[in-house]
Amino acid sequence: MIVRDSKHSDKSKAIVAEDLDDLFSLRRIIELNDNIITDTTRSIKHKSEFSRPDKGERVKIRILLRIDNIKFDGTVDRIRIGGTILNSDNQLVPKGVHHSISIKVDDMIILEKKQWKKIQTDILGNSGSNTIYILISIDIQEAAIGLVTGTHVKILPNIYSGQSGKRFQGSRTVNAKIDSFFDEILTGIKSVTNLHSQEQMIVLFGPGETKRRFFNYLAKEINDKISILEGIDVAGEDGIFVSLRSDSLKELLKTSKIGIVSSLLDNLMYLIHQGDPKYAIGVNEVKSAVINKSIDSLIYSNAILEKINEDEFIDLLNSTETFGGKIYGVDASTDIGLRVSSLGGIVGLLRYAIR
Repeated sequence: MIVRDSKHSDKSKAIVAEDLDDLFSLRRIIELNDNIITDTTRSIKHKSEFSRPDKGERVKIRILLRIDNIKFDGTVDRIRIGGTILNSDNQLVPKGVHHSISIKVDDMIILEKKQWKKIQTDILGNSGSNTIYILISIDIQEAAIGLVTGTHVKILPNIYSGQSGKRFQGSRTVNAKIDSFFDEILTGIKSVTNLHSQEQMIVLFGPGETKRRFFNYLAKEINDKISILEGIDVAGEDGIFVSLRSDSLKELLKTSKIGIVSSLLDNLMYLIHQGDPKYAIGVNEVKSAVINKSIDSLIYSNAILEKINEDEFIDLLNSTETFGGKIYGVDASTDIGLRVSSLGGIVGLLRYAIR
């Protein structure tokens, strides 16, 4: 999450959510009666004295909104906010009317509060990941790019070289194809990394020697850290999925948020098999652990909102953090997210048993 002090007032902050984890953090921070400044669109109807109002023209405006309601909009990839317009940069937009906006990843807002609570500033300070990982699964024919931010994985569609190896005659034709192939991959890398402010590491893997040729190409084009991962002999999108299950990538990502969560889940399975009761599974057990202030680490998937009221869930997360627990959200579409979803959508590792 990108957070900057805002010139609007000494109690306002400019915020950009960089991934879904950040959206959850933002949802925990925003409260009723906060003010928010953001760019949006609104239909403006033009009236004349002797005719009916027209259908209106949708124009871009910047508004200052007093928040009346807030919730995730059906899915968890956007926050829906409704409120009253206090001011705007368009004279045709009246003050005091209701307006609603959606906040998505990479949207910039300015959030103003009467008073920032310590837990809210702590959430802002702890949000985001120090490093994002770009996974590139490549061979002579195809490549795929996977972006790991926090505990979330985004995979771009396969990029194809148009080359099968033996069909092309002459090194010039082959080299031209490879150069064009590498250029297209670099464009894909930049398309996903230019939106992020964190330190970046690129990880290359796949069968054959193409990954080494691409390593040499990248070393001349970018300044990010680049490493080659051995032992993963599958290219394209399938290679990304295989890599996420490999021990070699888990070792490389062990200090990242996705690596930490994977380790915590392995520890949870160990506790279950050992009969050690220092864990909580499902909404009811986690609630009890939070009440007893025993949560050390709490992990949830975005599927949890199907099992618990949204406001109640936000209070549960904030209480956990107030009592010193660490919180990790995972994407239900990933392997670790599916593991958490299969355990009731929320699990906790405890400082001490409560049973």
